[in-house]
Amino acid sequence: MLYYLGIYLEEQFAPPGFSLFQFVTFRAAAAAVTALLIAFVIGPRILEALRRRQIGEQAKPELAQTGNHRQKAGTPTMGGLIVLSSLLIPALLWTDLNNVYVVLILVVTSFLGAVGFLDDYLKVVKKYKKGLIARYKLIGQVFIGMVLGGTIYFFPELFGANFEELHTLTTIPFEKNLNFDFDVLYIPIIILILTFTSNAVNLTDGLDGLAIGTVGIATLALGLICYVSGNVKFSSYLSIMYLPGSDELSIFCAALGGAALGFLWYNSHPAQIFMGDTGSLALGGAIGGLCILIKKEFLLPIIGGVFFAEALSVVIQVSYFKYTKRKYGEGRRVFRMTPLHHHFEKCGIHESKIVTRFYIIATLLAILTMMTFKVR
Repeated sequence: MLYYLGIYLEEQFAPPGFSLFQFVTFRAAAAAVTALLIAFVIGPRILEALRRRQIGEQAKPELAQTGNHRQKAGTPTMGGLIVLSSLLIPALLWTDLNNVYVVLILVVTSFLGAVGFLDDYLKVVKKYKKGLIARYKLIGQVFIGMVLGGTIYFFPELFGANFEELHTLTTIPFEKNLNFDFDVLYIPIIILILTFTSNAVNLTDGLDGLAIGTVGIATLALGLICYVSGNVKFSSYLSIMYLPGSDELSIFCAALGGAALGFLWYNSHPAQIFMGDTGSLALGGAIGGLCILIKKEFLLPIIGGVFFAEALSVVIQVSYFKYTKRKYGEGRRVFRMTPLHHHFEKCGIHESKIVTRFYIIATLLAILTMMTFKVR
């Protein structure tokens, strides 16, 4: 909205400085600052409202003797409302809303945030033990995956010239001028990616500041990739797909980075508030959606390596437990507890040290992601 206002004023009156609104870099910086300020303004109000209504996290019996999880019971949850407000408002203010990339990522993030909100509402307000039934949550994830994948597959003309030749392709890391074509499997693959990433970030959200910090790190790297993908000179220099208009996504990424920093202010140890599924499902969908839109699906295991490892640990644990129970009559475990961060807690490592080390790993993975464009 401010983008259109700035362009209008520049065209009509040509005041000095308003030409800056045409530059993605300026609007990205403005979006990041706006997101941070919104988080600081509305954060205390949402936190107080949740406390007043006693909307708090339930105790986890399996973690009662681990770290300080017993003291975390009753901490306000649904803090994803802070994240989403801090993300969506700046995105609406500073992006070009006629851009199909922006529209799609906003739809994906908002829809999965709504699914997560319903799950949190049923869990902490209505006191349903498991919240939204898993299959209904899965239906929501599959539906938004179909919307995103179907739009790209059936309406490539919406994305501009030459996109019809690229719409089912994805970049292969470490390979120059070589792409992979999902072809008729494109929509199922997109559904799988969105479902996996949204659930992976949800699983990562188990320690103070862990999920929001790692999401912020990954998002900054994705913002840079979005920018170079939408720039004809940079994309040509790096020999990656040129996707006109995708640079607008870097403004969304900057807003998400600012929102992440703002929420981390309240979510760092000891956490004053948890994001809940409202935030984690939306942020996971945003990460997956960004990789899909800029044709970097195969980079997800690298740039989202922390989330990938967390989800994989659960898959390994459950699969091995079922296998050994069927074969030996009793289930055995690979990890002391999953997701992976709880395994390290059970090993006696303090959660702050675990979170810091995961931040370091996430940063290294972000750097490695950037290296894939030149080490080819």
